[in-house]
Amino acid sequence: MGIGESIAAGLAEAGADLMLVSRRISENDEVVKACREAGRRVEVMQVDVANRAQVKEMVERTLAVLGRVDILFNNAGISKPAMLWNMTDEQWDDVISVNLKGTFNCIAEVAKPMMEQKSGSIINVTSSAGVLGTIGQVNYTAAKGGVLAMSRSCAKELAKYGVTVNTIAPMAETEMTKKIMTDPKIAPTYLARIPMGRFCKPDEIVPAVVFLCSDGSRYITGQLICIDGGMVMP
Repeated sequence: MGIGESIAAGLAEAGADLMLVSRRISENDEVVKACREAGRRVEVMQVDVANRAQVKEMVERTLAVLGRVDILFNNAGISKPAMLWNMTDEQWDDVISVNLKGTFNCIAEVAKPMMEQKSGSIINVTSSAGVLGTIGQVNYTAAKGGVLAMSRSCAKELAKYGVTVNTIAPMAETEMTKKIMTDPKIAPTYLARIPMGRFCKPDEIVPAVVFLCSDGSRYITGQLICIDGGMVMP
């Protein structure tokens, strides 16, 4: 499982009903079955988060079928690497649209019912690239850095409504990071930057996210939690 799938399964185990969203999800996906086996109600919806109208429809449907929105885990992301002098408008626009605008769209639409109910937990996903910068991904770095800055502003705007907004920066083994973690020319460089000497498994991210969704974190907002073995120490 990737990060989103692992988080979904972990939240289901913790007792959450779920609306699972992606551009390609179906009722037959393993994560849907896993969440239902945990005894939770699970709905699925195909949504392009870069499309504000689709995101609005997603929130409306969630409220209609689940009754309320308590948690938003903002994980949608794509990567289209290129050195900055070779990067096309399409590569720039696509990554910014999904990773940054998509994150904003989801926060903006979910914030409305959360403000009304005076509670809610929003967890956005950034990256070490958004904190430290990286080579060959200026679009991804700009988007993820924007997610971090935006999260802090949203945390300040929503605090008086009892809504927390936090950010995680994982360094996990996923399809998106597969090349970094398996290429013998690249992997040693990244591993050398991680004090714990290994990459994170997606399920190791789950406890931090479950905590940020729990009553135990109600006084924590605007924070960045790096789940990366010590690579980033802000």
